[in-house]
Order: sequence, then structure tokens, then C-alpha cells
Amino acid sequence: MRRVRDTPGARTESGARAASGARAASGTQAGAGVRDASEGGAKRHRPWLRLPRLSALRLPRSRRGRRLAVQGVMALCVLALLPATWMRMGSDARVGTTADAPAREVAMVFGAGLWKGRPTPYLAHRLDAAAELYRTGKVKVVLVTGDNSRVEYDEPDAMRTYLTERGVPDDRIVSDYAGFDSWDSCVRARKIFGVDRAVLVSQGFHIHRATTLCRSAGIDAYGVAVDEPRDATWYYGGTRELAASGKAALDALFRPDPRFLGPQEAGVTEALASATP
Repeated sequence: MRRVRDTPGARTESGARAASGARAASGTQAGAGVRDASEGGAKRHRPWLRLPRLSALRLPRSRRGRRLAVQGVMALCVLALLPATWMRMGSDARVGTTADAPAREVAMVFGAGLWKGRPTPYLAHRLDAAAELYRTGKVKVVLVTGDNSRVEYDEPDAMRTYLTERGVPDDRIVSDYAGFDSWDSCVRARKIFGVDRAVLVSQGFHIHRATTLCRSAGIDAYGVAVDEPRDATWYYGGTRELAASGKAALDALFRPDPRFLGPQEAGVTEALASATP
């Protein structure tokens, strides 16, 4: 069979990788310049750059002032929790296990980091679930979406290798090299790869946000929540979701273009064609 990466669509993906890498390199150089300037300023001890001392921050002395301060903190906590609560309530009926997942043509796996060029345990568990969906016939193609903004860091290729080692044919895997965050991945899946129905695969603390964002991007999405032990990484991921949910709510509301959009690609269409008996 013809490999998906040999298609014109895949060559466009390579172009996206090069463009993304160039932008990342220029951004790194610019960032280094800013850091150098900041360090030079710090050495001159500019008085207007000094931070206020913690001793200047005092609690109100009156009972009414303390009550207002507590109410303000509580209001901020409620506001911080609102986006995550909204996403969970809106997607609960569309999240389950691999056994619960409906039959869809495409499974979509979000990147979750690499360690020495291999998927981290969390990403490996996502890929294991996607491989199970393929083996049981619930999906025909797996779209792996992740970060390849620099040459030495390639999530999609590492994900592809992991899946092929577990029996998923190479020509049934499609790579999105510009899935820099969940919103970008969802928008690109819809606008670039033409995916309108998909099973999403991620951990429980992330899958509600991913499902909400993909639905906002126009994808009929069902989320598979991968079980994980309640370790330090799990708690970190859950805490991080509070901040990420705020950005996700803005993305769902304003629907910005991803950082890199590019032309449409035929990778998913061609992979599905090769899957047809």
C-alpha cells in the first residue's frame, strides 16, 4: 500500500513542520534577546523595577474589610472554576471508555510529551487505547496530532512509530505536525484534514476540554477517557486544567485560527480509501 506520508498532503505536512520550526527558531532568538536585555537591566539595579515588599501587603484590620476580602477570594475561585465546570457538564454524556465508544471512521490522539524521543507514559496509554479501538474495528484511521515546532522534537512521528509497533498499519495513520494545543488540533482536524466525526482519546482530566473544543470546531466528537493512577502527574494535570479551561472557553467563544493553518491535506481521505475493502 502507498504510505500516507508519501502523498502530496504529507509533503504539505513537511512544509508545515519546516515553517513551524523556522518560526520557533526565530522566536527563540527573539526571546534570547529579551532575556539579555532584561538581565542587563537587572545588573544596573534600576529602582523602578523593584518589586513591592511582602510586608506592604496587609490584611484589612476591620471585620467588614476582612469579610469583603474573603468574599473577593471566594468570587475569584468561583470564576476560575466556571469554565472547567461548564466543559464537564456539557460533555459528560459524550465521554466514556473504549468499550462505550461508538464506531467512527477516525480516532484522534492528542500529544502528551516525549521522553528521550519516545512517548511519555501518559501519551503511551492514549496510543494503547487508540490501538485497541483500531483492533476492535471501531475506527479505521488514527490521526495523531502533536508538536513538531522544532527539529529535535517530533511528537507525531514518535506516536506513529509506537502505533505501528502495536499492529496499526502505517498507511492507516495520519500525522498532524502543527497540533500545538488542543484548539489548534481540533480546528486543523476539521479544516485541514476534513474530519467531521471522530473518537477523541486522552486522559480523564483533559478529555472534557478536548471534546468541548472539537465540538466547537465543528466535529461530532466522542471522548475516550484513559484511566490513570492518581499520582503526582495526574494531580498536576488536573490543576493545570483549571488554567487551560479559561483559555479554552475563550477559544470556543471567539474561535480564532490556529497558529498554523495552511492548505487542505488529503491524508485522512486517502487513508480511509485504503481501508475500504
